[in-house]
Amino acid sequence: MRPAHVCLAVLVAAVWGVNFTVIEVGLDHFPPLLFSALRFLVAALPAVFLVGPPKVAWKWIVGVGLALGVAKFGLLFIGMDAGMPGGLSSLVLQIQAVFTALFAVVLLGERPTRVRAAGMAVALAGIGVAAVDEGASGPLTGFALVVAAAACWSVSNILTRKASPPDALNFMIWVSTVPVLPLLALSLLLEGGSADLAALRSLDRAGAGTVLYVAWGATVFGFGAWGWLLRRHPASTVAPFSLLVPVFGMTSAALFLGESVTPLRWCAAALLVGGVALTSVTPRRPSAVPVTESARLPGSRSGGSPVG
Repeated sequence: MRPAHVCLAVLVAAVWGVNFTVIEVGLDHFPPLLFSALRFLVAALPAVFLVGPPKVAWKWIVGVGLALGVAKFGLLFIGMDAGMPGGLSSLVLQIQAVFTALFAVVLLGERPTRVRAAGMAVALAGIGVAAVDEGASGPLTGFALVVAAAACWSVSNILTRKASPPDALNFMIWVSTVPVLPLLALSLLLEGGSADLAALRSLDRAGAGTVLYVAWGATVFGFGAWGWLLRRHPASTVAPFSLLVPVFGMTSAALFLGESVTPLRWCAAALLVGGVALTSVTPRRPSAVPVTESARLPGSRSGGSPVG
């Protein structure tokens, strides 16, 4: 990769890592489901009128929109609102790589290598250590919700792999149109219209800034830049930069929110990141076989986007 492309990959990882801190700030201004709905609304409009028509079948857009937008982000935001720290959330979500590999075995008939199986075991050990750490300092409900969010994210990875979108930004913008109404309906049902109206009426610059960051920064810029890199480099070259996301997530949470990083959490981070790295290893192919376009897309074996 060119130095400029390396810098861009690191920048995307930083944007996605800091995103967890921004989400935690945003949850002080909005109920979680409303906040998630606003994220996708602002990401979709007006961009949906600028990126052209969808380039994959609507069944994939709706499927990914529900799995990623409604289930994954709904659970993530609720879990963080229930007390799951932002930095730890950025780390625990990386277990999605293990869930993706497991679902690929069940749904796609893929056979994991010994190295990948070992990586799954190491990553799961990291989750166990993180659970012990969180259980010693706070309720495990938020932790469980974030793990469930990672599982839902892995479902969206499988669907994205099946869809093989040729344009990651176009795909993500259209996917962003799907969760808005379901999330708003769930917010009205579970959080109440009065709470939603109160949050919107009291909207200030800080609250608006968090919505703009998670929508335009983490979603539009993040997925657009990540997709641009994946179209120019093999997924195996780009994907390792995703391991920087929890580094930026935990660091930004510690710097800006005062979130403590205990020795157990560092141990969990080492196990999780190391395990995910092993899980993402793909078997070497003969040099005469070119890397296909589908292997470069988000959601492919080692190119899944680690956005928060």
